[in-house]
Amino acid sequence: MRVLKQKKPKIRTMEALSASIGVSRPTLSKFFQNADSVRATTRVRIEQALDTVDYVPNFFATKMNRQSTRIIGVVVPYLNDLFFTSLIQSIEVGALKRGYTVIIQSAHGDPELEVKAFENLMSMSADGAIAAPIGRASSLSTFARLKEELPVVFIDSRFPDDFNDVDFVGTNNHQSISLMVGYLHRTGAAPVFLGMPRINTNSLERERAYIKSAEELGFEPQFVPVHSSEPVWNFEEFAFRIMDDHFGRGDFVSSTILCANDRLAIGVIRAANRHHLLPRREGNLSSNFRVAGHDDHPLSAYVSPALTTVSRNTVAMGEAAVEQILDQIENGRRGNKGVVRTFDAELRLRESA
Repeated sequence: MRVLKQKKPKIRTMEALSASIGVSRPTLSKFFQNADSVRATTRVRIEQALDTVDYVPNFFATKMNRQSTRIIGVVVPYLNDLFFTSLIQSIEVGALKRGYTVIIQSAHGDPELEVKAFENLMSMSADGAIAAPIGRASSLSTFARLKEELPVVFIDSRFPDDFNDVDFVGTNNHQSISLMVGYLHRTGAAPVFLGMPRINTNSLERERAYIKSAEELGFEPQFVPVHSSEPVWNFEEFAFRIMDDHFGRGDFVSSTILCANDRLAIGVIRAANRHHLLPRREGNLSSNFRVAGHDDHPLSAYVSPALTTVSRNTVAMGEAAVEQILDQIENGRRGNKGVVRTFDAELRLRESA
C-alpha cells in the first residue's frame, strides 16, 4: 500500500518564516546571503526548520538587501546566433565561478528592445553590464546613460567614434581576415569578399582588413555586389538570395568567396549546392568554386561541404569580459580610456576551400 507523504506547510514570506522559526528577519536575511555569516547553532536551527516547510527565498529581495546584488547583465543582439550562445556560456561560467549571477537579455535585432533590456538591468540594480551592441541602429543616448549608471564592458562590437572610456573585448579582425586571405591566396584563386550587412563595427573592420590584405598580397580587391543596405540579422537568407541571383546569371561560379561571417557562408553554400557548384565532398576537389567564412559557427563543421573558416576564441573573450567587468565592480576601476583586449583567431581547414 502506497503511503502518501504529508505536504509541507507553505510559507510565502520571510516575515512568516522568521516567526515560524523564532529567529529575527535580519538573521534570516544574512543566512540566505551567506550561511556561514551566522552562528553555527543558529545555522543548524534554520536548516532544520527549512526541512520541515515549503519556502523558497525571493531571489531579488535577497539581492536588493545587499549593497551589491552580484548580478551581471549580459545583452546580446540576437540569441538565435550560436556564436552569441557560445559567448554567453563562457561569460556565465566565468561569472558563476566568482559568485555572480548572470541575467541574459536579447535585443532581437531591435533597437527599442535593446533600450528596454538595459532599462531592465538598471531596474534590477545589476552590478554591471556586458553588452554586444546591435551597432549602427543602437541608441547612443541609452548607452551614455548606462555607462553613467553601471560599469560596462562592450564585447564583440563597439562604437568606433564614441565611448572610448568603455572597455572592449573582441576579435583581432585584421589578424583573422589576413590569416584567411593569405591561405586562400596561396591555395587557389584570390578571394572575392562578401560583406555583412552594415550592422556593426565588425562588418567595416573585416572589409577594411580584406582590402589591406589584398594590397599586401598584390591582388585587386573584389566584392560581391549587394543591392541592399538593409541592416538585417538573417544573414543566411541574405547571402542565399544574393548568391542565388548571381549564380543564376553565371556570375562567380568559379570564384573563391570569402564571407565576412559563417552565417553568410552557410547561405552561400546552400545557393552553390542549388546550382551544383560544390562537388568538393569526400576528397573530390575537381570544382574551382570555393567558399570560406569567419567565426567557426558551431554548425560550420556540419554543413555540406564542411566550411573552412577561422575560429574565434569565445572562451578567452568571455573570460576577459568577466575579468574586466569585475575589475570595475570590485576594484572601482574607471578611467578616461577603456581597456581594449582583442584575441587572435585560428584557421579551421575543411572541405569547402
